[in-house]
Amino acid sequence: MADLIRLLPDSVANQIAAGEVIQRPASAVKELLENAVDAGAGEIKLFIKDAGKTLIQVIDDGCGMSETDARMSFERHATSKIQTADDLFAIRTMGFRGEALASVAAIAQVELKSKRLQDELGTQLEIEGARVVRQIPCNCPDGTSIAVKNLFFNVPARRNFLKSNNAETRHIIEEFQRVALANPGISFSMFHNGRPVFQLKTSNLKQRVVGLFGKNYNEKLVPLEQSMDKIRIRGFIGKPQYAKKSRGEQYFFVNNRFIKHPYLHHSVDSAFEELLPEDAYPSYFIFFDVDPKTIDVNIHPTKTEVNFQDQQLMYSVLRSAIRESLGKYNITPTLNFDAETSFDVPPPKKGDPIKQPTVKINPDYNPFRSTGMKPSKDFSSQQSKMDDSWKKLFDQRHEKEQNLNLHNEIYIKDDEKVDADASQLIESDWSTGNIPTEKRNIFQLQLTYILANIKSGLMIIHQQYAHERILYEHFLATLSTRKQVSQQQLFPVAVTFSAADVEIIEEIMPELKMLGFDISNLGNNSYAINGTPADLPNENVNELLEKVVENYKKNLTDLNIDKKINLAHSMARNIAIKPGTRLEVEEMEDMIDKLFACEVPQTSPSGKPTISTISLDEMEKRFK
Repeated sequence: MADLIRLLPDSVANQIAAGEVIQRPASAVKELLENAVDAGAGEIKLFIKDAGKTLIQVIDDGCGMSETDARMSFERHATSKIQTADDLFAIRTMGFRGEALASVAAIAQVELKSKRLQDELGTQLEIEGARVVRQIPCNCPDGTSIAVKNLFFNVPARRNFLKSNNAETRHIIEEFQRVALANPGISFSMFHNGRPVFQLKTSNLKQRVVGLFGKNYNEKLVPLEQSMDKIRIRGFIGKPQYAKKSRGEQYFFVNNRFIKHPYLHHSVDSAFEELLPEDAYPSYFIFFDVDPKTIDVNIHPTKTEVNFQDQQLMYSVLRSAIRESLGKYNITPTLNFDAETSFDVPPPKKGDPIKQPTVKINPDYNPFRSTGMKPSKDFSSQQSKMDDSWKKLFDQRHEKEQNLNLHNEIYIKDDEKVDADASQLIESDWSTGNIPTEKRNIFQLQLTYILANIKSGLMIIHQQYAHERILYEHFLATLSTRKQVSQQQLFPVAVTFSAADVEIIEEIMPELKMLGFDISNLGNNSYAINGTPADLPNENVNELLEKVVENYKKNLTDLNIDKKINLAHSMARNIAIKPGTRLEVEEMEDMIDKLFACEVPQTSPSGKPTISTISLDEMEKRFK
């Protein structure tokens, strides 16, 4: 029998290894940006075309490479960062595995131009699928320019698995933001299809956050600072009132390396406990400065996961630092039991005379007479008038209670309970109109639930979930028929989004227009809202679009559903009436009619029940 085990060809082995490191265009962007940072660059430029599928180019003014180094940089496991195994526990650079450029070159067409400051000429290197095509001297600026063209050109199956351009661009922006956040002392810029996305000058950390995520973050952030012998924590946390419905701006950095760490994230959640609802997530930009010997950064190919020697210490210190910061900047409510505000009297000014307090007495005061009446000598006559007033007040109260309970009276006779209308009501079937309008007994409970009397007992409807179902099916039908009227705004509303959210807006722009939104691009991540759907309730359009984008991103992550379904779900969730909204009887009737006209009336788009019933037998058991 022939031997079965054999060595793979280098081309196949390189593509397999590349698949671990370069999963999508954003992975290549990350590696190239980190190499530029390690080269000591003061300015880094990123150019992409077609979401990185056609071109990814990074230009830096770093140290550059010699002719030999340029060629060696594309060899697998070739690196300038480490020499021995002990160096793995003293790493402060971003790249060190020596796999990034080799992985990129295995699945793309690469052109490198690099020049050191002391050299007169640079080096130009061209590689296709890990094969060197040409290497010649060239005239180029100091630093390095590397262009990655036609990513996955020799692995078409991998290219077919890439998402839409908008989705891939969002991933690239996310990687760009991570590197730019960790290095505010470096100037960064990003261009997509010739359009500037970011142009960031050197700054401090807060200015970098504002430059990446928008000017409104200037007032959303609270400084965070904590220093110990082994750990230093710094950065910013978002104020609770600005928490979002999705895990958006949440960043951990260890020695300026972006990481994902669920255990530390739980520490943040614990610090914000009782300050946020369950479905809200705070923003944070937290940096840990620790001794490299106390962490292991070599546990994942993309280097986004690390191990700490003492995770419990990190957890407790982080939680304590956040709680201290929230309290220091008066974010958490505090009680001062030592202060008595009722005696908080300002001291008299110098020279003011001291006045002794006096008490004024009304000798004609009579506690048994109304204000404005003269004292009466006939006390019995006045008492009679007071009795008449109380009787009149009681009669008015009794009359109001009768009117309030007019539609829900239960008559009890000979120990038999007889509902005035129940005997004539059939099982609730609102969609066919079997229940006459005058027979519909409808009430609102706690401004949250709609109660309706049915033959079998009591029907309870959650007004928000029911409205979400109604709106969801309405928006889905609108996106299918493309027939929606737009109500033009008297004055267009300007709204600004982050760069990542702009990609979301551009992705769903056709669907937004189908729904009736009239939106025009103003440039610089800003849009003008010229019109809104005609049936849109009186909402703050700016806030509505921001919430729709947040919910859309959350659904992309959690549900991975169709774009139209996602948008309809997001719109319905944000426009639906919330608990605490008072509804008139006509509004409740209309909601019930529309709910039972839906295809799936029993559940909300999120799968939560909209209707619950309590039978007469269940009620009877409660009184036994």
